[in-house]
Amino acid sequence: MQPLLKVQALSKSFNLRAGIFSRKRFEVLKNISFCLEQSETLAIIGETGSGKSTLAKLLAGADSADAGQILLDGNIIENKGVRDQQCRHIRMIFQDSEASLNPGLTIGDMLDDCLQYNTSLDKQTRGEKITVTLSKVGLLNDHQHYYPHMFSGGQLQRVALARALILDPKVVVLDEALSSLDPSVRAQTVNLLLKLQQDTGLSYILITHHLSLVRHISDQLVVLDHGEIVEYGKTEDIFQDPQSKVTQKLLSC
Repeated sequence: MQPLLKVQALSKSFNLRAGIFSRKRFEVLKNISFCLEQSETLAIIGETGSGKSTLAKLLAGADSADAGQILLDGNIIENKGVRDQQCRHIRMIFQDSEASLNPGLTIGDMLDDCLQYNTSLDKQTRGEKITVTLSKVGLLNDHQHYYPHMFSGGQLQRVALARALILDPKVVVLDEALSSLDPSVRAQTVNLLLKLQQDTGLSYILITHHLSLVRHISDQLVVLDHGEIVEYGKTEDIFQDPQSKVTQKLLSC
């Protein structure tokens, strides 16, 4: 049986200036491979500069890989940097939700734009879907008439989640999306994510430095160091018996 998401030998490099006339190729990710099942959460941890955010962008289609494949439901959605339209089934939520939202659009217009651009739904059906999606994330229907600056930090994350969910994705990538929230709001957001996962079968890729959160909600764990996977397995197994020195150092902090 095929996993929901399969990442095979994903690699990414950037050109860096090494002098006045020369450039040096810098490998950010090297041969990254892992699998994710439906209704499962995979966490990715590593020190700053390990490649976590670059990997998040590749998975969500915000950037393209140099080599490797991404398969969703057994279908290749990216092959050596060429992406097909199924990237709408993998959505991303960023750390700074307010900065990722257009301040000049109401939430309803923003969600409607997503639907107009990616689906063939008529205006009435789009309106119904917006109402249902806002309800899913604990927002009121009236909130669609609000602008981003009218929301609190916790509400903004719910707005960002609504924008991710509006296209019925199978995987949501959370790139430090819970880090800036205070503990009580973070707990509420985590409970919401777990309920959505239970109700809809959604899968998450969680990128965070909050190890207690990783242990609490993730099923699998990937540890990155300088763009390479140094440890990969069941979260509790790795927390109980970390094998690599990098993981031991991260878990001891």
